[in-house]
Amino acid sequence: MNAAVLTVSDRVSRGEAGDGSGDLLEELLRADGYEVERRVVPDEADEIAAAIEDLATRAAVVLTTGGTGLAPRDVTPEATRTVLQRDAPGIAEALRADSIAKTPHGLLSRGVAGVVGGTLVVNLPGSTGGCRDGYAVLQPALGHALSLLADAPTRHQHTSG
Repeated sequence: MNAAVLTVSDRVSRGEAGDGSGDLLEELLRADGYEVERRVVPDEADEIAAAIEDLATRAAVVLTTGGTGLAPRDVTPEATRTVLQRDAPGIAEALRADSIAKTPHGLLSRGVAGVVGGTLVVNLPGSTGGCRDGYAVLQPALGHALSLLADAPTRHQHTSG
């Protein structure tokens, strides 16, 4: 299955910094059997939105990293909302809840999640720790979500109380 990692960073796009969070997400996705396409764009809403739309034509899931905080150039959630066709608020809520439990800075995260065509799009923070933790939250439901988006038969697993 195909996945994409979109790094949103002025510094990485200019070659002034390494792409640690993008590298980590690629590693995690590959470990789960995904073929991974990578892209880097600056913190420019139009470029972010265009990259998400393009990657969604080839990937079942697009994970963005970066641009989800409160800094003036952090525009990833706004850019993502312009292309989402349906929201998946439970994903963003779960990512924030997990982050808040680990650091008070989790309160500052503004990432969103949703669907573009048949592709799941999830905004993750720009830090490696935030990406690692966020992927750990997303991972248990990711396969099921992608099966639902592909309109494939699924088995519902219920938990007992």
